Order: sequence, then C-alpha cells, then structure tokens
Amino acid sequence: MTTNTENQNNSLDIVKWGIAVILIAAAVIGNQAFGEASVVVRALGVIVAFVIAGFIALQTVKGKEALSFAREAHIEVRKVVWPTRQEALNTTFIVLAATAVVAVILWGFDWVLLRVVNLITGV
Repeated sequence: MTTNTENQNNSLDIVKWGIAVILIAAAVIGNQAFGEASVVVRALGVIVAFVIAGFIALQTVKGKEALSFAREAHIEVRKVVWPTRQEALNTTFIVLAATAVVAVILWGFDWVLLRVVNLITGV
C-alpha cells in the first residue's frame, strides 16, 4: 500500500514541477511578448507567476526539504559570531599587506628570471 502511495506522490510531484516550470516559462515568454506593455504591469505579472510557481514547487517533497534546509540554515547563521568592525578592518589590512609583499616577491622573481633569460638568449 505504501509503495502505491509513494508512486502517486512521485507522479503528483512530477506534475507539480512541470506546472511550476511551465509558469516560469510563461512568465519569461509573456514578458518578452508583451514588450510594448507597461514595465510595471509586466514586472508584476512576472512576480505573480514566480510566486505561484514557487508556491506550487513548495508543495512537493523536494520543495519541502528545500524549505526545511533554508530554515535550518537561517538558524545556523544566527548562531555565527560576526567580527566587530575593528576586527574586520585589521584583518583586511593584514590581507592587503600580505598580498603586497607576495606581489613584490613575485615581481622580483620575474625580473630576475627575465634577466637570466636575456643573458642566456642574448636578446
């Protein structure tokens, strides 16, 4: 009995995803086809189509899993201890200084190798 229910849910999910894709395609094609219409009306139509397609997609198993993942990710992001402005500035300056030092070292190696190749080739 559960296998039959799972197959029905899977088939229904495929239909839901198909409807969502068709709605998004219709929004894109409609936006292009009605190019002479008001930009506000076209934008509103595209937004409405995307919202409806998203709502339909969220009714599928994968859509529910994606929504659950997004909620869990939001909870984890709230747990992050973000650096203060001063810490961020100090780290940025350290990265810039290290990048400048490495750039000068690479420029020096390039200059030395250029001189060696010129010496060997006589160019």
